[in-house]
Amino acid sequence: MTAATLGFVFVIIGLAGFIVLTAIKAWKYAHLPVHSRVELYPVPKEGDGRGKYGGSYFEEEDWWEKPRRLDPVYEVIDIMAEMLLISKLFKHQRSLWWASYAFHLGIYVMFGWSLLLLLTVFWNPEFLVVGTAVVGVVGFALSTAGAVLLLVRRVVDESLRKYTPPQEYFNILLILATLVTGIVAWTFFASPFDVARSVFSFDAAPLPGIVVAHLVLLGLMLLYIPLTKMSHYVGKFFAFHKVLWDNDPNVAGSKVAEETAREAARPAHVSWSAPHTRPSSSDTLEG
Repeated sequence: MTAATLGFVFVIIGLAGFIVLTAIKAWKYAHLPVHSRVELYPVPKEGDGRGKYGGSYFEEEDWWEKPRRLDPVYEVIDIMAEMLLISKLFKHQRSLWWASYAFHLGIYVMFGWSLLLLLTVFWNPEFLVVGTAVVGVVGFALSTAGAVLLLVRRVVDESLRKYTPPQEYFNILLILATLVTGIVAWTFFASPFDVARSVFSFDAAPLPGIVVAHLVLLGLMLLYIPLTKMSHYVGKFFAFHKVLWDNDPNVAGSKVAEETAREAARPAHVSWSAPHTRPSSSDTLEG
């Protein structure tokens, strides 16, 4: 197997693994037991403008006898603001938002660049090639700058450093290594357009070592992300829609009541790891 083939294989396996592992994690989240339903507000889907100020259907007299009035438009606006702008971080911890947003925006732009790069394999007018190149430069610049700033913040900020485990540093360094090798590879050693065409034409032409290193790192990173806390792109959806915003009334005959009764009847399967949950025989009480 040539080095070029190795790089292509890593990217293909990494992409396939990313999709499969993400789907598995989403399936697991979707089938978790019913949460504790602590009625956390504001809930954007509350109708009649209540979602904007944190109100709920409990404000109405005899609410259980009235149909729910929901506002799906405001719900979509709120979740899109969080996904695209990281609005809650901006509101509650703005000093960290700048680096985080640059990084995440760069990732979004890089995703768009990858799609455009794929499109140029089959259709490559000059305006599309130039536009794709510009998008790639912006994406690499934003995501790399954001990753560097996040790393520096964790190193110099004592409050963050105390709660940053080694894995957090490894995550950022892995992403930085992938980005930096990509910048060097596509700037000085090869054209991403030519490499993309080689992948889809199964042409394992020789590639510079830095390009192979970038492709291998990219494949490993794609496989690694769904296995770590960086997979919050999946968890955030369920955290909002299935926990924070799940305030459907628990009344007799409702779907919520049926799910709650079903979960209550299901035997608990918990594997605790703390030592005090595994008492020895000498710890048992004698009558």
